[in-house]
Amino acid sequence: MTISKSPAAGNRPGCAQWLKTSNSISQQFLAFGGRPDVVSLAGGLPAAELYPLAAIQSATQRALERHGPAVLEYGAIEGFPALRRLIAARISAETGGHFTPENVLLTSGSMQGLDLIGKVLVDPGDLIVAQSPTYLGALDAWRPRAPLYSKLDWDLREPGFEDALARAKFVYSVPNYSNPTGVLVSQERRAALLDKVLTAGTWLVEDDPYRTIQLDGPPGHSILGHYVARHSRAYDGPVIYLGTVSKSLVPGLRVGWIVAEPGMIQALTLAKQATDLSSSMLTQAITLELLEQDFDSEHAKTIVPLYRERRDALCDEAALRLGEWFEWEVPVGGMFVWMRARNQAIDTDELYRFAVEEKVAFVPSSVFDFTGQDRFAMRVNFTRSSPEVITEGVRRLERAIATYVSSRAQLQGSNRPRDSLSPAAAAP
Repeated sequence: MTISKSPAAGNRPGCAQWLKTSNSISQQFLAFGGRPDVVSLAGGLPAAELYPLAAIQSATQRALERHGPAVLEYGAIEGFPALRRLIAARISAETGGHFTPENVLLTSGSMQGLDLIGKVLVDPGDLIVAQSPTYLGALDAWRPRAPLYSKLDWDLREPGFEDALARAKFVYSVPNYSNPTGVLVSQERRAALLDKVLTAGTWLVEDDPYRTIQLDGPPGHSILGHYVARHSRAYDGPVIYLGTVSKSLVPGLRVGWIVAEPGMIQALTLAKQATDLSSSMLTQAITLELLEQDFDSEHAKTIVPLYRERRDALCDEAALRLGEWFEWEVPVGGMFVWMRARNQAIDTDELYRFAVEEKVAFVPSSVFDFTGQDRFAMRVNFTRSSPEVITEGVRRLERAIATYVSSRAQLQGSNRPRDSLSPAAAAP
């Protein structure tokens, strides 16, 4: 990224160095989402036509009548007190633990939570152990901190893994319907990772935005829940848990939360003070009205069947049109299908340009890899669009892939079998 300079700008200082390592993919797919001629299968967005407008309108009216001008003021840095109490009560009920408002910090979406964790825990050169591929937003949030990364292998058998844990500031995990892969991590592996973290004496960040999007059954206990099951006292454990209403209700409320031991909440609050001073009390009060009535659970009964239909439409159409080049597992929850090229001669960074020509968008795998080396997969979203639009998007992808493969074959010639893009050369 560079900033253009007019002659009048003179020798003004340039931007910070970390911007040179960033990417613009999030800007691109959010922009595509506003173009009617483009089928965007890229964003991690809920279906806008399912937003509960009437419920939010009613909740807004109730919040203003209940709290008056107080919700239009600056508020406590920690967040709206009644909503903190409610989140603490919910987490206590879900895990069987004992959580209080001192365990809860409200944030402007869980993205702010990730940013605050980086500010509190990471100095340049510090190590983070993270899933790979991992959530693009997390990598972006921590990019200015210039961390190093080591891969979280859920088998927990990677050579040097325990040494990396001992050196890491924290482990980053998305065990429920992971972004970008859609993987649901087993309960056994969650418990095993917790064991390793406790032995290493580090922190474990559990990012859980997709928990309510349960397409084929519930996900089971959180890692936070596994810790609570072993320790009945007031929570003082190493798990830093992030939640949000962005996927269960609407992203525009920008309400998320961090649940952690009180000392960590205090440190994160200090970081938040220097970030935004106060998140919106109004949207937190609206969220309180909705969650007090368990509206998110009721809303899930509406959105989950439709998301399941859209997932099936994507996977069924892709099986007809893309299976020659890509493979995938049908996710049991969340918002994404992770499609891996059968042949690593397919570069999805390059394929992306052909897809844009066909007016369809996906997210290439390189942006989810902290090394940037994984260029052989793509994340495809199914929640945002109707089955008919998804079907058209897959057909456009088919055309883009076919054109790309033909182009590559012409460039490479037929004398390089190692790079051949024919189905016969596909990896098993």
